[in-house]
Amino acid sequence: MLALADQRQPRVAPLSVGVLGRLTATLIALAAIGYFTLPAFAADALRLRGDVTARGDVLTLGDLVEGAGTDIAGKPLFRAPALGATGTIQSRRILDAVAALGVGPVETGGRVQIAVQRAARRVGAPEIEAALKRALETGQGLDPRVLSIRLDGETPTLLAPVDLNGAAAALDVVYEPRSRRVSGLISLGERQASLRVSGLVVEMREVAVLARAVKSGEPITSADVTLERRPREGSPPDAQGNLSAIAGEVAQRTLAAGAVLRMSDTAPPELVGRGEAVNIVYETPGVSLSMRGQANEAGRLGSTVSVLNVASKKTLQAVVVGAARVSVGPTGPQRQASAALPAPIR
Repeated sequence: MLALADQRQPRVAPLSVGVLGRLTATLIALAAIGYFTLPAFAADALRLRGDVTARGDVLTLGDLVEGAGTDIAGKPLFRAPALGATGTIQSRRILDAVAALGVGPVETGGRVQIAVQRAARRVGAPEIEAALKRALETGQGLDPRVLSIRLDGETPTLLAPVDLNGAAAALDVVYEPRSRRVSGLISLGERQASLRVSGLVVEMREVAVLARAVKSGEPITSADVTLERRPREGSPPDAQGNLSAIAGEVAQRTLAAGAVLRMSDTAPPELVGRGEAVNIVYETPGVSLSMRGQANEAGRLGSTVSVLNVASKKTLQAVVVGAARVSVGPTGPQRQASAALPAPIR
């Protein structure tokens, strides 16, 4: 019989406690080194920024690339777009410019190009108009509160560096009173940014405008009327502009919403109606008489109406002094009525 081959199992020597301890310490040290050094490497990596907003005329390395050291971040690379404009820069051009500075590789993040917008202070039509008004007040004595300036062309805008502070000023202003044309140079700083503008000076006025339709004879409240600034030229010369005087008056005819109220459109309400019983009074210092009467015509506060003395059947001219109340005393404008006073009511 063939003898079986001697098959012996390999012998494995167990690790000692000392070896395991040294191995564990080594692994912990490597992990600690990696923990503290990897963030430092990541912080030093150069990365291409996303879209950029430039505040000056030049784009530096620090504007376009993150992670650049302070000693090289201020290196100029490209010219910035014009004030308020937006442009693009290809990523490869930035990489070439960075390489020319002898700086390490830049991580692009897959960007093919980046957009660069130039920051700018925008001086729009309201500031331009305010500057022209100040100049007209100082140079021409015009009241800026009643002026509006219609600037020529599309809405003008003065673009200036964002760090150029202060209010806009109007210089070299020329004003023609007959044509009401004005022109001037809108400037910031010592003419560091300027724009020449022109326009038409329009005199404005406040007019009362109905907020809703009103029927004839309907009272008008303060909520029914608003004040609007309208060009004086083209507005009715008798347009009303005092809300407190209009409130409480009644419409003299049907008025549409949005109508400019004229003086003849409203009037105080009638305090005495035609055929209405009224109280006729006569008052002087030390004397006060009262008698019944009947109005022959309607009248508002302060108006003179014809009334019939019920007791004497005489017709008198009296002044409306209140609701269903008229006066024939010396305080009224019609003094002739006092010559034929009736006997007092008993």
